[in-house]
Amino acid sequence: HPLDTVKTRLQAGQGYGNTIKCVLTVYRNESLTGFFKGMSFPLASIGIYSSVVFGVFSNTQRFLSQLRHGDPAAAPSLADMTLASIVAGVISVGIGTPVELVKIRLQMQTQPYNKANVKLNSTAPGSPVYRGPIHCLRTIIQKEGIAGVYRGNVAMLLRDVPGYCAYFIPYAMFCDWITPDGSISPNPFSIWVAGGVAGAVSWAVCTPMDVVKSRLQADGVYLNQYKGTLDCMLQSYQNEGLKVFCRGLMVNTLRGFPSSAAMFLGYELSLKAMKRCQTETNP
Repeated sequence: HPLDTVKTRLQAGQGYGNTIKCVLTVYRNESLTGFFKGMSFPLASIGIYSSVVFGVFSNTQRFLSQLRHGDPAAAPSLADMTLASIVAGVISVGIGTPVELVKIRLQMQTQPYNKANVKLNSTAPGSPVYRGPIHCLRTIIQKEGIAGVYRGNVAMLLRDVPGYCAYFIPYAMFCDWITPDGSISPNPFSIWVAGGVAGAVSWAVCTPMDVVKSRLQADGVYLNQYKGTLDCMLQSYQNEGLKVFCRGLMVNTLRGFPSSAAMFLGYELSLKAMKRCQTETNP
Protein backbone atom coordinates (compact mmCIF):
# COMPACT_ATOMS: atom_id res chain seq x y z
CA HIS A 1 0.00 0.00 0.00
CA PRO A 2 2.78 2.57 0.64
CA LEU A 3 3.92 2.21 -2.98
CA ASP A 4 0.29 2.41 -4.13
CA THR A 5 0.00 5.79 -2.41
CA VAL A 6 3.17 6.98 -4.14
CA LYS A 7 1.79 5.74 -7.47
CA THR A 8 -1.52 7.56 -6.99
CA ARG A 9 0.19 10.82 -5.99
CA LEU A 10 2.45 10.64 -9.06
CA GLN A 11 -0.47 9.97 -11.40
CA ALA A 12 -3.09 12.37 -10.05
CA GLY A 13 -1.18 14.85 -7.88
CA GLN A 14 0.82 17.96 -8.66
CA GLY A 15 4.42 18.94 -8.06
CA TYR A 16 5.82 15.54 -7.08
CA GLY A 17 8.29 15.13 -9.95
CA ASN A 18 9.92 11.70 -9.92
CA THR A 19 9.37 8.75 -7.59
CA ILE A 20 12.15 9.61 -5.12
CA LYS A 21 10.98 13.21 -4.84
CA CYS A 22 7.41 11.99 -4.28
CA VAL A 23 8.48 9.65 -1.47
CA LEU A 24 10.49 12.40 0.23
CA THR A 25 7.68 14.95 -0.16
CA VAL A 26 5.06 12.64 1.33
CA TYR A 27 7.34 11.75 4.25
CA ARG A 28 8.32 15.35 4.90
CA ASN A 29 4.76 16.69 4.83
CA GLU A 30 2.80 13.76 6.30
CA SER A 31 5.35 11.46 8.00
CA LEU A 32 5.05 7.68 7.65
CA THR A 33 1.29 7.73 8.16
CA GLY A 34 0.90 9.57 4.85
CA PHE A 35 1.89 6.42 2.96
CA PHE A 36 -0.95 4.42 4.54
CA LYS A 37 -3.87 6.72 3.74
CA GLY A 38 -6.91 4.91 2.36
CA MET A 39 -5.61 1.47 3.35
CA SER A 40 -8.46 0.21 5.55
CA PHE A 41 -11.12 -0.22 2.85
CA PRO A 42 -8.91 -2.23 0.43
CA LEU A 43 -7.57 -4.24 3.37
CA ALA A 44 -11.09 -5.20 4.43
CA SER A 45 -12.19 -6.17 0.92
CA ILE A 46 -9.10 -7.65 -0.73
CA GLY A 47 -9.95 -11.22 0.33
CA ILE A 48 -13.40 -11.08 -1.28
CA TYR A 49 -12.10 -9.27 -4.35
CA SER A 50 -9.26 -11.71 -5.00
CA SER A 51 -11.37 -14.80 -4.36
CA VAL A 52 -13.99 -13.58 -6.84
CA VAL A 53 -11.39 -12.75 -9.52
CA PHE A 54 -9.50 -16.04 -9.18
CA GLY A 55 -12.74 -18.01 -8.78
CA VAL A 56 -14.34 -16.47 -11.88
CA PHE A 57 -11.18 -17.04 -13.91
CA SER A 58 -10.69 -20.69 -12.92
CA ASN A 59 -14.38 -21.63 -13.15
CA THR A 60 -14.77 -19.94 -16.55
CA GLN A 61 -11.70 -21.82 -17.72
CA ARG A 62 -13.12 -25.13 -16.43
CA PHE A 63 -16.48 -24.42 -18.08
CA LEU A 64 -14.81 -23.74 -21.44
CA SER A 65 -12.72 -26.91 -21.15
CA GLN A 66 -15.87 -28.89 -20.42
CA LEU A 67 -17.63 -27.26 -23.36
CA ARG A 68 -14.79 -27.81 -25.83
CA HIS A 69 -13.24 -31.08 -24.67
CA GLY A 70 -15.84 -32.70 -22.42
CA ASP A 71 -13.38 -32.59 -19.51
CA PRO A 72 -13.17 -29.62 -17.10
CA ALA A 73 -9.65 -30.66 -16.10
CA ALA A 74 -8.35 -30.57 -19.70
CA ALA A 75 -5.49 -28.18 -20.42
CA PRO A 76 -7.01 -24.84 -21.52
CA SER A 77 -6.10 -23.30 -24.85
CA LEU A 78 -4.80 -19.75 -25.24
CA ALA A 79 -8.27 -18.68 -26.43
CA ASP A 80 -9.86 -20.21 -23.32
CA MET A 81 -7.43 -18.40 -21.00
CA THR A 82 -8.00 -15.13 -22.85
CA LEU A 83 -11.78 -15.38 -22.58
CA ALA A 84 -11.59 -16.39 -18.91
CA SER A 85 -9.29 -13.41 -18.23
CA ILE A 86 -11.72 -11.03 -19.95
CA VAL A 87 -14.65 -12.34 -17.91
CA ALA A 88 -12.62 -11.99 -14.68
CA GLY A 89 -11.66 -8.43 -15.64
CA VAL A 90 -15.28 -7.42 -16.31
CA ILE A 91 -16.54 -8.92 -13.04
CA SER A 92 -13.72 -7.32 -11.05
CA VAL A 93 -14.83 -3.82 -12.04
CA GLY A 94 -18.19 -4.20 -10.31
CA ILE A 95 -16.51 -5.01 -7.00
CA GLY A 96 -13.31 -3.02 -7.33
CA THR A 97 -14.49 0.40 -8.55
CA PRO A 98 -16.09 1.61 -5.25
CA VAL A 99 -13.09 0.35 -3.26
CA GLU A 100 -10.61 2.05 -5.59
CA LEU A 101 -12.65 5.27 -5.55
CA VAL A 102 -12.71 5.52 -1.75
CA LYS A 103 -9.03 4.61 -1.52
CA ILE A 104 -7.97 7.25 -4.05
CA ARG A 105 -10.20 9.96 -2.54
CA LEU A 106 -8.58 9.35 0.86
CA GLN A 107 -5.09 9.27 -0.66
CA MET A 108 -5.62 12.52 -2.56
CA GLN A 109 -7.79 14.64 -0.25
CA THR A 110 -4.91 16.70 1.15
CA GLN A 111 -3.40 17.55 -2.24
CA PRO A 112 -3.06 21.20 -3.28
CA TYR A 113 -4.89 22.44 -6.37
CA ASN A 114 -3.69 25.70 -7.88
CA LYS A 115 -5.75 26.00 -11.07
CA ALA A 116 -7.15 29.52 -11.07
CA ASN A 117 -9.75 28.73 -13.70
CA VAL A 118 -11.39 25.88 -11.82
CA LYS A 119 -14.34 26.50 -9.58
CA LEU A 120 -13.56 24.89 -6.25
CA ASN A 121 -15.96 23.38 -3.76
CA SER A 122 -16.56 25.00 -0.39
CA THR A 123 -13.78 22.99 1.23
CA ALA A 124 -10.37 24.63 0.84
CA PRO A 125 -7.88 22.64 -1.24
CA GLY A 126 -5.37 20.88 0.97
CA SER A 127 -7.87 20.45 3.80
CA PRO A 128 -9.21 17.00 4.68
CA VAL A 129 -12.70 16.40 3.33
CA TYR A 130 -13.36 12.87 4.58
CA ARG A 131 -12.99 11.53 8.13
CA GLY A 132 -12.55 7.94 6.99
CA PRO A 133 -13.68 5.35 4.42
CA ILE A 134 -17.29 5.08 5.63
CA HIS A 135 -17.69 8.87 5.78
CA CYS A 136 -16.08 9.12 2.33
CA LEU A 137 -18.48 6.56 0.82
CA ARG A 138 -21.50 8.19 2.49
CA THR A 139 -20.46 11.64 1.28
CA ILE A 140 -20.01 10.44 -2.31
CA ILE A 141 -23.46 8.80 -2.30
CA GLN A 142 -25.08 11.92 -0.84
CA LYS A 143 -23.45 14.30 -3.34
CA GLU A 144 -23.18 12.17 -6.47
CA GLY A 145 -25.61 9.29 -5.98
CA ILE A 146 -24.92 5.62 -6.76
CA ALA A 147 -23.44 6.63 -10.13
CA GLY A 148 -20.79 8.59 -8.25
CA VAL A 149 -19.65 5.41 -6.48
CA TYR A 150 -18.79 3.95 -9.90
CA ARG A 151 -16.90 6.99 -11.15
CA GLY A 152 -14.02 5.82 -13.34
CA ASN A 153 -15.59 2.42 -14.04
CA VAL A 154 -15.06 2.71 -17.83
CA ALA A 155 -11.38 3.53 -17.33
CA MET A 156 -11.09 0.67 -14.85
CA LEU A 157 -12.73 -1.69 -17.36
CA LEU A 158 -10.26 -0.60 -20.04
CA ARG A 159 -7.47 -1.14 -17.52
CA ASP A 160 -8.51 -4.49 -16.04
CA VAL A 161 -9.62 -6.44 -19.12
CA PRO A 162 -6.22 -6.25 -20.89
CA GLY A 163 -4.53 -6.18 -17.47
CA TYR A 164 -5.91 -9.57 -16.44
CA CYS A 165 -5.09 -11.02 -19.86
CA ALA A 166 -1.50 -9.91 -19.24
CA TYR A 167 -1.76 -11.35 -15.71
CA PHE A 168 -3.12 -14.88 -16.02
CA ILE A 169 -1.73 -15.81 -19.45
CA PRO A 170 1.96 -14.96 -18.77
CA TYR A 171 1.63 -16.71 -15.40
CA ALA A 172 0.41 -19.94 -17.00
CA MET A 173 2.98 -19.76 -19.80
CA PHE A 174 5.89 -18.97 -17.48
CA CYS A 175 4.86 -21.72 -15.04
CA ASP A 176 4.76 -24.20 -17.90
CA TRP A 177 8.14 -23.01 -19.15
CA ILE A 178 10.02 -23.28 -15.84
CA THR A 179 8.39 -26.50 -14.59
CA PRO A 180 10.80 -29.43 -15.16
CA ASP A 181 9.69 -32.21 -17.51
CA GLY A 182 7.99 -35.01 -15.62
CA SER A 183 6.69 -32.78 -12.82
CA ILE A 184 2.93 -32.69 -12.32
CA SER A 185 2.93 -29.13 -10.99
CA PRO A 186 5.46 -26.31 -10.49
CA ASN A 187 7.29 -26.03 -7.19
CA PRO A 188 6.60 -23.07 -4.83
CA PHE A 189 9.63 -21.10 -6.02
CA SER A 190 8.55 -21.46 -9.66
CA ILE A 191 5.05 -20.29 -8.72
CA TRP A 192 6.50 -17.30 -6.87
CA VAL A 193 8.71 -16.26 -9.79
CA ALA A 194 5.98 -16.81 -12.40
CA GLY A 195 3.48 -14.82 -10.32
CA GLY A 196 5.94 -11.97 -9.89
CA VAL A 197 6.73 -11.80 -13.60
CA ALA A 198 3.00 -11.88 -14.43
CA GLY A 199 2.36 -9.02 -11.99
CA ALA A 200 5.13 -6.85 -13.42
CA VAL A 201 3.99 -7.50 -17.01
CA SER A 202 0.35 -6.84 -16.17
CA TRP A 203 1.02 -3.50 -14.48
CA ALA A 204 3.30 -2.41 -17.31
CA VAL A 205 0.45 -3.08 -19.76
CA CYS A 206 -2.31 -1.35 -17.80
CA THR A 207 -0.43 1.67 -16.38
CA PRO A 208 -1.67 4.12 -19.10
CA MET A 209 -5.31 3.45 -18.23
CA ASP A 210 -4.43 3.32 -14.55
CA VAL A 211 -3.31 6.95 -14.86
CA VAL A 212 -6.66 7.89 -16.41
CA LYS A 213 -8.58 5.96 -13.73
CA SER A 214 -6.63 7.58 -10.91
CA ARG A 215 -7.25 11.06 -12.30
CA LEU A 216 -10.96 10.48 -12.82
CA GLN A 217 -11.45 9.09 -9.33
CA ALA A 218 -9.33 11.75 -7.63
CA ASP A 219 -11.32 14.38 -9.53
CA GLY A 220 -14.22 15.51 -7.40
CA VAL A 221 -12.55 15.91 -4.01
CA TYR A 222 -12.40 19.69 -4.51
CA LEU A 223 -13.19 20.20 -8.18
CA ASN A 224 -14.66 18.55 -11.27
CA GLN A 225 -12.18 18.90 -14.08
CA TYR A 226 -13.02 15.93 -16.32
CA LYS A 227 -16.30 15.12 -18.07
CA GLY A 228 -15.43 11.46 -18.66
CA THR A 229 -12.76 8.97 -19.67
CA LEU A 230 -12.11 10.38 -23.14
CA ASP A 231 -12.05 13.97 -21.86
CA CYS A 232 -9.55 12.97 -19.16
CA MET A 233 -7.32 11.32 -21.77
CA LEU A 234 -7.47 14.34 -24.09
CA GLN A 235 -6.84 16.92 -21.36
CA SER A 236 -3.96 14.89 -19.92
CA TYR A 237 -2.38 14.52 -23.36
CA GLN A 238 -2.86 18.18 -24.30
CA ASN A 239 -1.36 19.42 -21.03
CA GLU A 240 1.49 16.94 -20.53
CA GLY A 241 2.00 14.92 -23.71
CA LEU A 242 2.22 11.15 -24.13
CA LYS A 243 4.63 10.78 -21.21
CA VAL A 244 1.78 11.43 -18.78
CA PHE A 245 0.42 7.94 -19.46
CA CYS A 246 3.65 6.42 -18.13
CA ARG A 247 3.36 8.09 -14.73
CA GLY A 248 3.84 5.56 -11.95
CA LEU A 249 5.10 2.89 -14.36
CA MET A 250 8.23 2.11 -12.36
CA VAL A 251 6.34 1.99 -9.05
CA ASN A 252 3.65 -0.21 -10.55
CA THR A 253 6.11 -2.76 -11.92
CA LEU A 254 8.19 -2.74 -8.72
CA ARG A 255 5.22 -3.38 -6.45
CA GLY A 256 3.56 -5.67 -8.99
CA PHE A 257 6.28 -8.33 -8.68
CA PRO A 258 6.18 -9.09 -4.91
CA SER A 259 2.43 -8.56 -4.50
CA SER A 260 1.50 -10.84 -7.40
CA ALA A 261 4.15 -13.39 -6.44
CA ALA A 262 2.60 -13.62 -2.98
CA MET A 263 -0.92 -13.70 -4.43
CA PHE A 264 -0.29 -16.61 -6.80
CA LEU A 265 1.78 -18.53 -4.25
CA GLY A 266 -0.96 -18.19 -1.64
CA TYR A 267 -3.60 -19.20 -4.17
CA GLU A 268 -1.79 -22.30 -5.42
CA LEU A 269 -0.70 -23.50 -1.96
CA SER A 270 -4.23 -22.99 -0.60
CA LEU A 271 -5.69 -25.05 -3.45
CA LYS A 272 -3.19 -27.85 -2.84
CA ALA A 273 -3.94 -27.84 0.90
CA MET A 274 -7.70 -27.97 0.33
CA LYS A 275 -7.39 -30.75 -2.25
CA ARG A 276 -5.21 -32.72 0.19
CA CYS A 277 -7.78 -32.30 2.97
CA GLN A 278 -10.57 -33.34 0.61
CA THR A 279 -8.66 -36.44 -0.43
CA GLU A 280 -7.99 -37.41 3.20
CA THR A 281 -11.63 -36.83 4.14
CA ASN A 282 -13.06 -38.64 1.10
CA PRO A 283 -10.47 -41.23 0.03
